[in-house]
Formats: sequence, C-alpha cells, structure tokens
Amino acid sequence: MQKNHFWPVPMIVNSPMQFDDVLRELEIRERTASNPPVSDVVYDSRHVAPGVLFVAMQGSTTDGNRFVENALQRGACAVVTDFEATWQSLRATHPDLAIARVDHGRRALAEISANFFRHPERRLKLSGVTGTNGKTTTTYLLESMLRSADRTCILVGTIEYHVAEEIRPSPHTTPESRDLFQLFAEGVATGATEAVMEVSSHALDQGRVWGLHWDTAIFTNLTQDHLDYHGTMESYFQAKAKMFAGEGAAPPRVAAIHIADDYGQRLISLARAAGCEIFTYGLDHGDFCATNVQLAANGTRFRMLTPVGETDLHTYLPGPVNVLNLLGASAAALARGLTLEEIVRGVESIACVPGRFQTVDCGQPFTVAIDYAHTDDALRNVTRLARQLAAPRRGRVITVFGCGGDRDRAKRPKMGRAAGEGSDFVVVTSDNPRSENPDAILTEILPGLKASGARFTVEPDRACAIRLAVDAAQENDVVVIAGKGHEKVQILCGSTIPFDDVEEAREALLERYGKSSRVPLGLQCN
Repeated sequence: MQKNHFWPVPMIVNSPMQFDDVLRELEIRERTASNPPVSDVVYDSRHVAPGVLFVAMQGSTTDGNRFVENALQRGACAVVTDFEATWQSLRATHPDLAIARVDHGRRALAEISANFFRHPERRLKLSGVTGTNGKTTTTYLLESMLRSADRTCILVGTIEYHVAEEIRPSPHTTPESRDLFQLFAEGVATGATEAVMEVSSHALDQGRVWGLHWDTAIFTNLTQDHLDYHGTMESYFQAKAKMFAGEGAAPPRVAAIHIADDYGQRLISLARAAGCEIFTYGLDHGDFCATNVQLAANGTRFRMLTPVGETDLHTYLPGPVNVLNLLGASAAALARGLTLEEIVRGVESIACVPGRFQTVDCGQPFTVAIDYAHTDDALRNVTRLARQLAAPRRGRVITVFGCGGDRDRAKRPKMGRAAGEGSDFVVVTSDNPRSENPDAILTEILPGLKASGARFTVEPDRACAIRLAVDAAQENDVVVIAGKGHEKVQILCGSTIPFDDVEEAREALLERYGKSSRVPLGLQCN
C-alpha cells in the first residue's frame, strides 16, 4: 500500500449543495427560510472557510456553540445548532443567516454529512467490530480475508486507515461522522465495496456512527476500561449494545458474538430480539470454534469448525486470543459471502498486526514482544501467552507496563495484580501519564502488584525501564513490553514527545549486545 502522511486529504470535492438539500430528512426544531449553497460541512471552527455550513454541537469536553461567531467571521454561510440560546442569539444578530436548530448535534452532523457526501455508505457493506480487546486484530484479519476474495476495502481503526490501496494515519479509532463519510466517499470513488471498522464505545455513545447500517457486527469481549468516561460497567455495556440494537438505522443483518463472554450472552438475546441472524464463536464451543490448537512463538495452527464445514488454519499471530480473533473475523467473512478457501488465504497473507505481540528480533536468545495490552484482562492474556512460550524451555516472563494518566484509576491496582500474577519479574513504568504525576500513577499500581507476590522494580522512565528488562533477560525468557503497542509518542506534562516501544527495544538489544563478546555475527533487527 502507498503511504500518505496527511489527514484528512480532500480527494473528494463535492459540488455545492443547497442548504435545503443538506437538511433533507433531518428532524429540525426550527429554521430560517434562507437557502444558500453549501460548499462543505465543518464542525471545527478553525477549519471554516467561506461558504461552509458550521455544525455547532455540544460535546463531552467542549461546546461548538462557543465558536459560532468565530465561524461566521471566517465566512460560514449557515449554522446548525443544538443549543436554543445560540439559535435565539443568531436570530437577533444575523436575521438573514441560514440557521437550523436540532435536538442532537452529533446525530445531526451524521445525517447532514451523509446527505452532503451523497450517502456513500449505501454503496458499501459495513462490518463493525466492537469490544474492549481484539478490535484492531479482528478488523485487520477481516480486511485481509475480504481482500483475498478480491473485494476492495476501506479499513478504519486505531492504528491506521486504509482507503483501497492507500494507508493514512489514524487520529481517532472511530472518527467524527463528517470525516467518516468523506472517507467512505473517497473509498467508493476508488471502487471500494466493503468497509471494516473498529467501533469504539465513545463513538457509539456520542453518535459518531449514527445512522449507519451494519451488515455484520462483531462483539469480542467486555472487560473493565474507559470507566473514566462511562462511569459503570453497565453504562459501558449499554454503549456497546447500541450497535446491535440499531441506532438511527436497522439492526445488523448478522451479529457475530463471542459466546464465552458474559456480556456476549446478554448481547445474543438482545441481537436476536432485534432481528439479527446470530453467529456465535468461542475457543471450544459456538457456531465457530477451534480444535487441535498448536501454539508457537512464530504462530498458531488449529482446525476451525464452522456451520459450513471444517478447515485447517495457520496464522503467524500467536496465542489463544488470536484464535478467538480469527474465529470472530471468520464468522463475519462467512456472513459476507466468502468461502472457507478464501478465508484461509486471507489468514495466511497477514504476517502481523503492528503492536499486537509484535516481536523484536535482533538474534538474541530470548523473545521480546511489544503489545498494546492496557487493561487487566489484556495483561492476563498476553502474560499467559508469554508463559506458554517460555515454560517448555524453563524460561521466565518479564513484563514492562504502566497505566495511562487521566483515565480509569480503578483499573490500576487490577493491572498491577494481573501483571504480577502472570510474570516472574515486573518493571513498572510510565505509559502516557498525560497531566498526572507519573509517581502518583505508579503508587496506585503498586498495591495490586505487591499482593501478587511477584518480584518487581519501579522505573518511571519508560526507555530506562525497557533497557532494564532487556538487560535482565536470559536465554529462553520472554520479555513483554505492554501498553503502547503501535503508538509512536509519549504524552506527558501537556506535551507529546516521539516514543516507540519497538525502536526502544531494538536500541536496548543493540546496546546490550554491542558491548558484549556474545554478539551474533551480522546482528540485525527485524
């Protein structure tokens, strides 16, 4: 795929659309009679240019209504607002302006954007993946399967966006609806017929995917995360459930649900009542399940049982968690009309998913793996996999991890305990402390870690922590560097600095062996 390092890229330039047409089928409380041509739809006043429609919506951290005057000064020709006071003020100060008032700003943005970009979603079959863990890998796998069947795809997710053959950076797991519809329009213009998306709980709760009809919807699991936003696990679950009940559109045609997850059991009943066809999946039971699982550091082999037959699968992705991800993706692929042969081809063509148990190999006699695990459940899974790889040769598990700042504090001791219970030695460090004091975050991790009984040390400097773990590793050990995965920055004290766990691990390995007589000849890192 060709790299493109800019987002958004205005590849689609729509001809102007009348304000009346942009508002078609929108539920409007009241509006003015003015009907100007609209050249674009914008929700950030900093991006306003003459002739655009500015959607002023109340958000969780800011309120676009505060920036209406700024948008007008920049040349906005029309305003849609979800705040009555803004409506009243504009009617008094700009009597000739095109204005509409709506109840839900983000829902209005989605419907307006769909109209403005000529409903590209209607020319795509949409597959959405939601859950706490596994979304990224499952979307990569499903996209690879669809491509193996010669389907042209759009992928939207945490690591990057794909538009046919082009790769773009990902500013958000699930973008705002306006940006999403532009992405869809650009994909359709290049021949895309499928879109595969990670769908976050924030996006579902805020209405960023309002009005989208999912052909297939996949649920991976639900464990504690994002409670700084949702407050309770029940609220977190209800946000996820919106995808399967249908929000502004019909429910999914097919729902693929992890049957061994307690919340998955609830979703099965909900989705069935909504009229979805249900495919269940699980390691040892469900419509899609696995037998004869063989794990290795360089991949996994198993036999997949499905409603249409059985097949042997080999994946370069290691561990039971990736077996589950494969089963979920395969269920969605079958729902999208693929054969088992096409599914097998798609699985074999994907070598790795960035930052998901991504190994760093410099010829060292132990394994170093980078993983995005940032919940207690994910840490248990990744350290369990590390143990399975290390145990046959009596190796140890060494884990480096931290907890993000300005996020759910309740999970910090739980993550400490999970890391300790799965490891022989733990290095506790920083992981995007953001505005919080890194030492305060580490203090909240330690009670759970101490309760596990594991040996540990504390090193707030993440680069030093990675070097400490690499230097401590011996033959046949597995070093897990968890939390950041594919991320390329560290966020601290209100600033963002370049930081890549993969590169830091590579440098640590080269430094260790560069000063040693045991350097393998021609040492290189992959």
